[in-house]
Parts: sequence; structure tokens; C-alpha cells
Amino acid sequence: MKTLRDAAVGETVTVQKLTGDGPIKRRIMDMGITKGVEIFVRKVAPLGDPVEVTVRGYELSLRKEDAQMIQVS
Repeated sequence: MKTLRDAAVGETVTVQKLTGDGPIKRRIMDMGITKGVEIFVRKVAPLGDPVEVTVRGYELSLRKEDAQMIQVS
């Protein structure tokens, strides 16, 4: 399945599932990233870290390891 890390710049994707566990998953959910939410990928740094996204009207930066845990379609 495709992850947020695989999404192209300018693409809007929908969260299908969060993988991982514990504090990392909690931190992602605290950012408002939950199942069914649309995420717009604004920018990806040259080495892939960070991934800058817009979620629920907020601009966020995610580490590529965190983006790998967010399955999207």
C-alpha cells in the first residue's frame, strides 16, 4: 500500500490507516492525522526529510519516518 512518503508534491491523498504504535502513533494522531482525513503534500525536502503537508487547514512538517507510517490512497 502507498504511504504518505510516496505521495507526490501537489497531490491530495486520504489517510487509510496509521501503522506503528505507542508515542509515535499518538504524536501523529495529535497532529489531527486520523483515518479518512485528506492531506495535501506541499513540499518535500531534497533528501525527503521533512515532508511538509496541509492537514485540516494547518501547515505541518513530518519526518520521513513518520510519513512512512501513514498509509494513504
